[in-house]
Amino acid sequence: MGRHEDGPDERHRRPAGVSDETVVALGKLSEALECVERVRGHLYSLHQLVGHADLMLDDAVEMFRAAGHDRIADRIDTDLLGRNVIAGRWTFQIVEDFDDGYYALFRDLDRAAREELVGGRQHLYEAEMKERRRSRGRPGHEARPGADG
Repeated sequence: MGRHEDGPDERHRRPAGVSDETVVALGKLSEALECVERVRGHLYSLHQLVGHADLMLDDAVEMFRAAGHDRIADRIDTDLLGRNVIAGRWTFQIVEDFDDGYYALFRDLDRAAREELVGGRQHLYEAEMKERRRSRGRPGHEARPGADG
């Protein structure tokens, strides 16, 4: 069986002439982007959790009023309910600014580097690591889906 039959598919093979240093640098950029993807998920969690908490305040205000605590209810209603989370912004604005600014630029730069240096291929560092670490011919160690190790 030839190397290509028991190796990664074409999109996970390093193009000819691409140096180890280039693959490592692209891998580090990809790793950094993966961290930012996680940040984005946390921002969406923040957005949903703060929104949910703000809606729960309606019930709290109503309960304080029913219990005869109008001063507390009024303060929550006027000072906290609907308040900006960060100066001038609700969480949807934070998410939009992040998505349209930092996140969009990060993704664009990652894509541009991969296009310029390796024809757009992704995860070359990881694909090569898999080749170094897998046990050829062992079940569960196939190079790719549908390949018979």
